[in-house]
Amino acid sequence: MALKVELKPGEKLIVGETLITNDKQRARFFIQGDAPILREKDILLPEDASTMAQQVYLAVQVMYLKQDITVTQKEYFAVIGKILQAAPSTRDLISDISQAILQEELYRALKLAKKLIEYERTLIGHVSTSNSGISAVREHLGLSGSEGSGS
Repeated sequence: MALKVELKPGEKLIVGETLITNDKQRARFFIQGDAPILREKDILLPEDASTMAQQVYLAVQVMYLKQDITVTQKEYFAVIGKILQAAPSTRDLISDISQAILQEELYRALKLAKKLIEYERTLIGHVSTSNSGISAVREHLGLSGSEGSGS
């Protein structure tokens, strides 16, 4: 069964290692075969991978597009080591991603890596909210910097 892909004007699509950019009109394609496919909304450029979870996604994305888990294996292990140290609560998601990679289910690994990015955003949101609350309390109490942070 063919995969039906509709592209908006100017939208991009990667098929294998080939970037396709749609022209000015909506287009519909029916794609058959085993080549990896990524829509523009799922493509992460290296320069945009600014967080650890995004770096995990990028490593998995390259594995998926190249259909070779060894191509970014070193980078993947380095970043998951850092993310597990910084946020141990990511262990289950990292384990699921790694398991999918080992089973060569790279598209599933990519979707799980997207969930890791969402989870990371949640964690960062909680930290930002906590820090804002602490800052507001410190300001209200007339404390600044690290004053009053000891016992």
